[in-house]
Amino acid sequence: MISPAWSAATAAVPPLTPDDDEARRWAEQELSRPVYAEAQPTPFDLFARGVAEFLADLLDPEIPAGWESVFAVVAVAVVVILLVAALVIWGAPRATRRGVDRTAVLFGEPEARTAHDLRVEADAAASRGRWDDAVVLRFRALARGLTERGVVDAPPGATVHAFARSAAAVFPSSADALEAAADGFDDVRYLRRPGSAELHREISRLDETLTSARPVALPAVTT
Repeated sequence: MISPAWSAATAAVPPLTPDDDEARRWAEQELSRPVYAEAQPTPFDLFARGVAEFLADLLDPEIPAGWESVFAVVAVAVVVILLVAALVIWGAPRATRRGVDRTAVLFGEPEARTAHDLRVEADAAASRGRWDDAVVLRFRALARGLTERGVVDAPPGATVHAFARSAAAVFPSSADALEAAADGFDDVRYLRRPGSAELHREISRLDETLTSARPVALPAVTT
């Protein structure tokens, strides 16, 4: 006959084979211990593993057992080196939306064409006998060419004659020709006189001269 004391002692001992609910509770208690949380992979581990798997799938190498983590670290290092090299070679990405370029306005009018583009259009206008357009376009090409070289500045508010004076300061031997070209540009633009083949040739000749000339100074434009 089993004594009451023995029955009480055995009742306090948990069953060796728990039921489903008890087993689940034991598992949850065990997995909640800090040692299991510490063993979880860090975000860097997950990233490195992802890169390694990507490169492994890409190159399909035979990685020896136990070397997966080493390969992952090497792969991440390669990616970082490539990114740094790209920044060194090409520089940091620039914002695609830029402020208004000071040279986008020339003599009070929007102007996005290069000096080469303006020269081509001036020659095309001259070939059709459109001398007003040819004169205006060729002088604008002259001005844009000097600003592209960084020889003379032409802020949006600069007048044609202010530009001519600044250009004359760096090309003193062409001072008279620059002033005459500025007069011709203004006369044609404001309909004081029509353009002509001779005026177009003079401005074209001046443009070619200044393109190959060496400046002597770099003053700022005054309006």
